Amino acid sequence: MKILVVGSGGREHALAWKLTQSERVQSVFVAPGNGGTELNPYLINIPLTDPVALAEFVIQEQIGITVVGPEVPLAAGIVNIFRDKGLKIFGPSKEAAQLESSKDFAKSFMQRHAIPTAEYQTFSDLQAAHAYISAKGAPIVIKADGLAAGKGVVVAMSLDEAHAAVDMMLSDNKLGDAGARVVIEEFLVGEEASFIVMVDGKNILPLATSQDHKRLLDDDQGPNTGGMGAYSPAPIVTPQLHARVMREIIQPTVQGMAKDGIVFTGFLYAGLMIDEHGNPKTLEFNCRMGDPETQPIMARLKTDLVNVMEHAVNGTLDAVELEWDRRTAMGVVMAAAGYPDDPRKGDVISGIPDETPDCITFHAGTTIMDKQLLSNGGRVLCVVGLGDTVKLAQKHAYDTVEKIRFQGAQYRRDIGWRALNKKH
Repeated sequence: MKILVVGSGGREHALAWKLTQSERVQSVFVAPGNGGTELNPYLINIPLTDPVALAEFVIQEQIGITVVGPEVPLAAGIVNIFRDKGLKIFGPSKEAAQLESSKDFAKSFMQRHAIPTAEYQTFSDLQAAHAYISAKGAPIVIKADGLAAGKGVVVAMSLDEAHAAVDMMLSDNKLGDAGARVVIEEFLVGEEASFIVMVDGKNILPLATSQDHKRLLDDDQGPNTGGMGAYSPAPIVTPQLHARVMREIIQPTVQGMAKDGIVFTGFLYAGLMIDEHGNPKTLEFNCRMGDPETQPIMARLKTDLVNVMEHAVNGTLDAVELEWDRRTAMGVVMAAAGYPDDPRKGDVISGIPDETPDCITFHAGTTIMDKQLLSNGGRVLCVVGLGDTVKLAQKHAYDTVEKIRFQGAQYRRDIGWRALNKKH
């Protein structure tokens, strides 16, 4: 079988890497891919991003299944285009992807279907938004309604910061159409977890739990980013909490979408906040796997991903049981100088060691020019260490990180600190 993975980030490198391990796979194409997928002898980069051109490529190459990584093609309707041509693709339709592409859609959906989430209101009027913030006080969360590549959320700890965020989105138009409406919601206190499942329209298959680190700097300081590292499993998600999230959040979401006439297929990612009493609330939905959560999750998956994807596109996910490596996987992101605001590109990368049973380096923002590996985006690499304990997984990851060189590299030195504090 031939498979196509759409996207160019670390998530897509990890998915494609896992797919190549199947004995059933003839070739795995990545569109457009990155330096890491280009260096992998089992992967083929295809310089296409347009959904129609990709559909034509799939027909011409007789590709069996397409897996979509990032949110932008999903929001643009790639799944609709492929399905209209009778092609098998795993991902949500444009309508279903609104769970991620519109914060307002997601919040009103959750309210309608009694899915636990933060109290909120949506505004396009600047004065009304400022008045609401003044009435509610800080801390408070300001979100751009549309897709803003991980930059559309401001957790404002002061009123000044909150008012500035609203001005930036609504009046300065810094985020373009994405910020033409803002969702303002209550600040939730607790510990975050990433809960990712696969959905075939009705059957739900949960993936391993994980936890992301959003802030740029150690001790959760600095600006929010797309994610500076992640580990799996997340000790906060106990078996009891797992059952509760499935019952109160995931199942009502899949059933609620069907009730609303929008059948959901694809990866569904619920970003959770778990309070001190163990009660989960939904911070946001993504309609794709998380990045960098995918990298440690794929590093732990032992089941043949091609078989899983086949069941996913055929509506038979209830026939799948996933097997996981019992070890902890810890992914540390190495980001470019200037990330997240203005990442520098074109720095030479050296020292990436070969993959071992304890460590894999996934590429994200990399490219190859004149036979040199160069940085080409904000998050450059994600180094995943595996170990019997959180501490050992962390050691394997950081031992590798210290061997890799590129100018201005930024990374956190405390990925996994919450799990370590739990003495797991």
